[in-house]
Amino acid sequence: MTFDEMTDKIANADGFIAALDQSGGSTPKALQGYGVGDSEWSGDDEMFAMIHDMRCRIVESPAFNGDKIIGAILFEKTMEGCNPDGMPIPERLRSKGVVPFLKVDKGMHDEADGVQLMKDMPELDATCARARELGVFGTKMRSVIHEANEKGVARNVAQQMDFGLQILGNGLVPILEPEVSLKSGSRASAEKMLLGNALEQLERVPDGKKVIWKLTIPIEANLYRPLIEHPKVLRVVALSGGYSTDEACQELAENKGMIASFSRGLLQDLRKSQSDAEFDAVLGKAIDRICAASMAG
Repeated sequence: MTFDEMTDKIANADGFIAALDQSGGSTPKALQGYGVGDSEWSGDDEMFAMIHDMRCRIVESPAFNGDKIIGAILFEKTMEGCNPDGMPIPERLRSKGVVPFLKVDKGMHDEADGVQLMKDMPELDATCARARELGVFGTKMRSVIHEANEKGVARNVAQQMDFGLQILGNGLVPILEPEVSLKSGSRASAEKMLLGNALEQLERVPDGKKVIWKLTIPIEANLYRPLIEHPKVLRVVALSGGYSTDEACQELAENKGMIASFSRGLLQDLRKSQSDAEFDAVLGKAIDRICAASMAG
């Protein structure tokens, strides 16, 4: 797929974006969910090798294709890895009609002013150049909003756009993910603050360029319609944020024009011990459910 073809697919195709981007901190939990205990690996190299095997099994499954999955977000080590036949993962995704993205954030600072900002990314330009070399279309980066603190929310969304503009300048399309925590006691107010700040920050996007927003499914259904309809927004996608697959799909279906970008909601029932037929069937069922919820709104 060319860049223009990938742009059109993300903007217009039915389906959702799969999140396969667990980083070092969240990988042990992801492996445990897959049925791999901590005793089965020793050190980061073995841990990352096991998570890579899991991701390859997902990507190689016949259920995982561009008919219902329009994009996939990768961890950097996954982007640099290959499938069992030696094909680079971004190339393999494109061959299946799936647009590749790369997680670029390097973790977050401790909470201040009700939010967690991203850590600095001094190697972002080099990371973007490598991603483009491998045929990656865009990036993703996550920060978190814990409370409806006006100063904190404004700083959080502004930081997302600061990095987003740098990524646009490198020829990639950024997914901006200022996640509002489901545990927030002021979640509804925080989501409205987020919307106002996001609309303000979009004024900074150069004409002819677009960004993607990845947001917590809002308490108030269709709150993010102004972003979905904005001329500088390519797509608005939803994170599962701790919801189960059923909960996330139920909530998502109430929001017109918002599609899924789930991790837990996609992977929660997959196990290493499953036969290939069982694995493909479970994955296919989850894909069908998430795709249906993405198209329901």
